[in-house]
Amino acid sequence: AGGGLRPPPARAASMSRLAPGRALTEQRFQQLYGAPEPRGRPAGTLRRRVARGCRCSGAAALRLLRRRLPIAAWLPGYRLGPWLLGDALAGLTVGIVHIPQGMAFALLASVAPVYGLYTSFFPVILYMLFGTGRHISTGTFAVVSLMTGSVVEQLVPWPLEPNATSAELAWVEERRIGVAAAMAFLVGLLLLVMFVVQLGFLATYLSEPIVKAFTNGAALHVLVSQLPSLLGLALPRHTGSFTIFKTLASVAQALPRTNVAELLISALCLALLVPIKEINTRFRNKLRTPIPGEIVVVLAATGVCFASSLDTRYDVQIVGHLPAGFPQPRLPALQSLPQVLGDTVAVAFVAYAVSVSLAMIYAEKHSYTINPNQELLAHGVSNLVSSLFACFPSSATLATTNILESAGGHTQLTGFFSGTVVLMVLMWLGPLFRYLPKAVLACINVTSLRQMVLQFWDLPELWRISRIDFVSKGRGCSTAGLWA
Repeated sequence: AGGGLRPPPARAASMSRLAPGRALTEQRFQQLYGAPEPRGRPAGTLRRRVARGCRCSGAAALRLLRRRLPIAAWLPGYRLGPWLLGDALAGLTVGIVHIPQGMAFALLASVAPVYGLYTSFFPVILYMLFGTGRHISTGTFAVVSLMTGSVVEQLVPWPLEPNATSAELAWVEERRIGVAAAMAFLVGLLLLVMFVVQLGFLATYLSEPIVKAFTNGAALHVLVSQLPSLLGLALPRHTGSFTIFKTLASVAQALPRTNVAELLISALCLALLVPIKEINTRFRNKLRTPIPGEIVVVLAATGVCFASSLDTRYDVQIVGHLPAGFPQPRLPALQSLPQVLGDTVAVAFVAYAVSVSLAMIYAEKHSYTINPNQELLAHGVSNLVSSLFACFPSSATLATTNILESAGGHTQLTGFFSGTVVLMVLMWLGPLFRYLPKAVLACINVTSLRQMVLQFWDLPELWRISRIDFVSKGRGCSTAGLWA
């Protein structure tokens, strides 16, 4: 009361003499506490105040630049001694993981593996410029890739005719990446619109059970969708409702046609990758950097397949030609935007939800803050610009973010080093992966979901804590099944 004025020291004694509950008149109150100072008239009219707010100056432009381009704020104060070695080591490690993971997740998006490498490069560099999460690794993400692939399969199904010419297959592949890039374009546009209207506050309403539920459900779909590749079965990819059951039924019917060579490749790769993942998890505090099991398996499998001619002798499906260099920038298939709008809204929501949740988790762990609205701008620009270079939708990724943080990354500069590794593969080393079996990429997809699958063990604890959250998690899993 009293406009927040404190009683003068001289009148403090008079306050103690007031009887409890005694009413005060305005005159008596002002005698005891003093009269409030009269407020002056607003300085200028509304028009003048708006004009002053819009006035440009060098200092205001610099503040705006640092706020909207965070690298301009943190790079001048970068500490070379304490941070550079950790950022370089973490970035190189993440870049090595990006190579097999990008190619593997491209198969989930129903596009050629080389487009996964593009998506592991352009969004990484752009997020380094615009992002506020110091420990976030962006690029291909299994859940987003799977949702993208479902839309691509609906609009551009892969021809199953064995006599299809290479020109026809190339035309289908061109249409597929056109649809996927159009989704990335629309995801970026939607996120930028959300940034303009300042919807970053929605991040505060993202319940952890909801986010985990969605990723759990999508992880289950990814596991089932990789069964044909693990067994070497050329099956059409099912879309729509009950996709899991349709895929399982198709696999069961086609089991007699299993390619034994690809089954053995899958078994050997899983026998190597699963223990390596477990070692990296259990001894993460003792290992300076995680063991790069994926790249070791990729290199070994590529060498064995090339030396033994597995693709011609045993009909093992391989990655094929990976063109060197960058694609020419061009607009995606914008005519497909009306057809993908509904699904792309879901992809944009999931991409932002996962990205900002990861950023908040690591920001809290390392005692700094992120700007949710700036994250909308960062991921919006990343997707929009990347779509011009034949990239599909991207987001922050669970696996590489965990690797980046555990390998000792400190700032967004890790994106520069990881992007350099992918750039080297794109420019010079890509053709070396021509003989990489697709079954190996399927194994990488399966093992990369370890963390998401293990979240199912949270259900009993969640039931004991809150049955409402337990039910919401179940609904989130069901929703993920519908969208995936």
